[in-house]
Amino acid sequence: MMSTPPNEPKPSPRLHIVLVEPEIPNNTGNIGRTCVTTGCKLHLVKPLGFDIDEKACRRAGLDYWPRLDLEEHDSHEAYFEKYPVNAVSGPKTWFLTTKATRTIYDAPIAKGDRLVFGRESKGLPESIHAAYPDQRVCVPLVEGERSLNLSTAVAITVYESVRKMIGSGEAGINSSGRLVEPGAISENN
Repeated sequence: MMSTPPNEPKPSPRLHIVLVEPEIPNNTGNIGRTCVTTGCKLHLVKPLGFDIDEKACRRAGLDYWPRLDLEEHDSHEAYFEKYPVNAVSGPKTWFLTTKATRTIYDAPIAKGDRLVFGRESKGLPESIHAAYPDQRVCVPLVEGERSLNLSTAVAITVYESVRKMIGSGEAGINSSGRLVEPGAISENN
């Protein structure tokens, strides 16, 4: 993803990827890379199971981290206070969980929506499951399997959402096979 020239406004994120209490730095690094390459914003909800200072990022090989649109939140309560779930209009919030019966293929995920993922060891807090049953979605798995790796689940969900955006005209692919805003598609790309 190319950086935005200083005089141009930064495009709005395709999606907001929200990680609630992530525990494994390599998963978060992979998710950060997915966000950079797809034009998504990453939200990290504390407490984190690792340090994201510059040295830790370098050690994990996150050379793209400076291009990541990143926002940190002190708790999931603080995140939901800033970005309420039951807004009358605007982006929808989807909670990714293996406890859902509705899949990402059935959910009308659109540009600007928020995809909320729980921590690797326990998923989302039970209070979220109880409060938002109609907004829970899953990546389908075969019977008897527990879950996917967090970074894999995020990538699958982001790219399924991008596919939907391309189909609805909210995103496009240029002649070089690059993901672009719909108005940026031209014969010169």
